[in-house]
Amino acid sequence: MNGERAELDGDAAWGLDAGHAADGPAADGSLSRLLPPVPVRELRAHEARYGPPGLRGGSLIDEVTRAGLTGRGGAAYPAGPKLSSVRERAGLRGSVVVANGMESEPASAKDASLLARVPHLVLDGIALAAEAVAARSAYLCVRRQAQADMLAAVIAERGAHDPVPVKLVLVPERYVSSAESALVRHLNGGPALPGFTPPRPFERGVRGRPTLVSNVETLANIALISRHGASWFRSVGTGTAPGSVLVTVAGAVKRPGVHEIPLGMPVRDVLGLAGGCAEIGGVQAVLAGGFFGSWLPGGAPLDTPATPDALRSAGASFGAGIFLALPAGGCGLAETTRVLRYLAEQSAGQCGPCVNGLPAIADAFGQLAFGRGPHVRTVRELRELFGLVDGRGACHLPDGVTRLGESALRVFAEDMRRHERGPCPAAFGSRWLPVPAGLTRAPERRQTSRQMATIKLGTSPEQAVRP
Repeated sequence: MNGERAELDGDAAWGLDAGHAADGPAADGSLSRLLPPVPVRELRAHEARYGPPGLRGGSLIDEVTRAGLTGRGGAAYPAGPKLSSVRERAGLRGSVVVANGMESEPASAKDASLLARVPHLVLDGIALAAEAVAARSAYLCVRRQAQADMLAAVIAERGAHDPVPVKLVLVPERYVSSAESALVRHLNGGPALPGFTPPRPFERGVRGRPTLVSNVETLANIALISRHGASWFRSVGTGTAPGSVLVTVAGAVKRPGVHEIPLGMPVRDVLGLAGGCAEIGGVQAVLAGGFFGSWLPGGAPLDTPATPDALRSAGASFGAGIFLALPAGGCGLAETTRVLRYLAEQSAGQCGPCVNGLPAIADAFGQLAFGRGPHVRTVRELRELFGLVDGRGACHLPDGVTRLGESALRVFAEDMRRHERGPCPAAFGSRWLPVPAGLTRAPERRQTSRQMATIKLGTSPEQAVRP
């Protein structure tokens, strides 16, 4: 794979492979509804494989609702009601459709793979959604130049194929820039940073119009439901979590890659699609949901079905379908510290609890991972910090940091006790999670009472100064 192709596919970080299967389930349980065995990038080949769309307009919204499709960007909000909400508010001015292909989560490559392999399926979904919600304009937002170049050619090939022209937008790359409010803000001429809500985009978004912001995988599924219907969509998955989903499997596995699975496949089998753990001793834990997710311990918990509800009940999360394996010889506290430092650096700088609290949380975790005990005071400070930042940001970055941190304290509790007895060699050994390169390891330091007071007195979202 050459450099441009790797960048386009989103796989440059780990050399990912796309999971291949026939149209039906393969022997390993993987699917190819969304990701065909061979890329389909030309319009003629796309039409030959998929045929013309079927249901449209209000009938399509009803069918999407019956299908039980939920958003594939991480929030898992029901797609049918979301379409209906925008359509009901469209009025004479019409609405706007924004296809979110940003995938700012460093641990994910599924949206980039989808756009690289079946771009016309995503564009079909945009066109069908635009028609269904009476949109006057549509946007496709991406963050890589190689993606933009390829997609510009694909859109040009469609010509007048779509009644609502799709405008391609290259959005500045940042972790929080993929938030729906950040995309709306950017399209309105502002910075690509999360805005303060309400109103939500479906109420008043781009140019003040009702706006549907939808993940590209969700839109591709809408295009398939238009052709095949709700019963076909529900023929895989579970009763409460129907359909298939794209997942990124990485970390300590033999073949990191993007795969399509039926919802409900056990996490253990999801890891098996990537060849299982590549390290002696097997899987110690799995970071499910990516950097905004939670740790799931190894052993019996790996039999948890890969659905949002089941993982939530197990203390983990599904998020955007990311499963990162940590081997028995890895250090979960050190890996969590690296992720927390990255997230702290990605703050939009709009809210005091985020600006002050996230670096403090990262530093405290660094003390657990690289310092010596006792850690009772550090853990107490961390729990206090979680309470100070959770739910107090303009976006959900503080919430994600809290969720990840709390899960690490729970899953790696025994590790903390071992760390108190002296340095942990694994903490300074191999790194297993795909945290972007270039971050420096800041000196570990404990939080002073003055720093804690600063965090407590930091601005709330309502008090924050908007850039």
